[in-house]
Amino acid sequence: MSLIIRGTTYYLKRRVPARYRAIDSRDWFVVSLKTDSRAEAEAKVPAVWDLQKLGWEARLKGQSEDAMARFDAARDLAQAHGFRFASAPQVARQPLGEIVDRMKAVRSREGQIKPRDAEAVLGLVAAPRLTVTGALAEFWRLSEERVHGKDANQLRIWKNQRKRAIGNFVEIIGDLALEDITRDHMLDFRQWWWERIRDEAMTANSANKDISALVNILRTVNEMKRLHIDLPVEKLAFTEGEQNTRLPFSDAWIRDRLLEPGALDGMNDQARAILLIMINTGCRPAEIAGLLPHHIQLGHEWPHISIEPEGRHLKTIHSRRKIPLLGVSLEAMKQHPEGFPRYRASGNLSGAVNKFLRENGLMETAEHSMYGLRHSFEDRLLAAGVDERIRADLMGHKLMRERYGAGAPLATSTAIIQQVAF
Repeated sequence: MSLIIRGTTYYLKRRVPARYRAIDSRDWFVVSLKTDSRAEAEAKVPAVWDLQKLGWEARLKGQSEDAMARFDAARDLAQAHGFRFASAPQVARQPLGEIVDRMKAVRSREGQIKPRDAEAVLGLVAAPRLTVTGALAEFWRLSEERVHGKDANQLRIWKNQRKRAIGNFVEIIGDLALEDITRDHMLDFRQWWWERIRDEAMTANSANKDISALVNILRTVNEMKRLHIDLPVEKLAFTEGEQNTRLPFSDAWIRDRLLEPGALDGMNDQARAILLIMINTGCRPAEIAGLLPHHIQLGHEWPHISIEPEGRHLKTIHSRRKIPLLGVSLEAMKQHPEGFPRYRASGNLSGAVNKFLRENGLMETAEHSMYGLRHSFEDRLLAAGVDERIRADLMGHKLMRERYGAGAPLATSTAIIQQVAF
């Protein structure tokens, strides 16, 4: 720390780092801390120095040829001066006192106007004309917190959904600048989706996911980059009506067909084990595939697995839970005490299992899928009269009332599942 005192006032004095010599020719940076108290001066130094570095970094970024980088730099530099970035017309509408303060802030002590500072503080840098595909590129950079904790497969699915939404819009409407998108463009895109629902047996749910992903990208970039564009994206969703549900396998089908000796022998061992574990746990396939070795407690008094947000995102906050292992599920888990590395970060599991079941006559109907085993488990719990709270806890569902306490202990849930296990 370099504190100096002039008269009774403390100043911060530091050499200008070599990194910033191209945009600040001074050897020393000196600024008043506006206090005669050394303790107060020392407390102010970190914030003052950080703010100065923010200004230097913004000036460096402002030299970029990239329009978005220059715009970001102007916004940061305005902030470094203590102002919110605003366009020149917006600045002109501010109270006279603020306009005067902004004018003072862009002059050096010698009275010379500093061009980069003037562009930023007076709003002379125009917002870039960002296209829809350009918005997607910006969106990836703005979404770090949204993908934190996702595994490779979850990240791939998340990105592909958004790439597909942008690709559909560009193909049908064009790669427009965001400010050029009109309500007619958005309604035309909605109409394209309606024709797919009507003529190609696409679902309203698929259309709404695509439209929602597109709108979220545009809104996120518009808001986070402070572009202040009036996006015409309201009321585009379709009424979904009754959703397609995954049909549960009947108890007889599970017992007599899926668990018939040799029925699953042609399936690879990890996929077969995951299917068998689903039968008596009701877990989602990805939850089982994502198990890490320490989530598998075979030596416990009550053997169980723990579904944890470790290495991957869970579908909901209610998905975190412990589930006892019994019957065919326990035997399958014993064969894979380290988990399922083949499918831990892969999206091929359900496709591979469903293909095998269809090709070998093991689907109860053409509308069934592997996921139906989860619904079968829940149906068996319901038929056995299991309490709503315990069913919700085992399935990882939201409870439709207040949740109190820690839930049923493993001994209790083990006894419950024993009633319905194969």
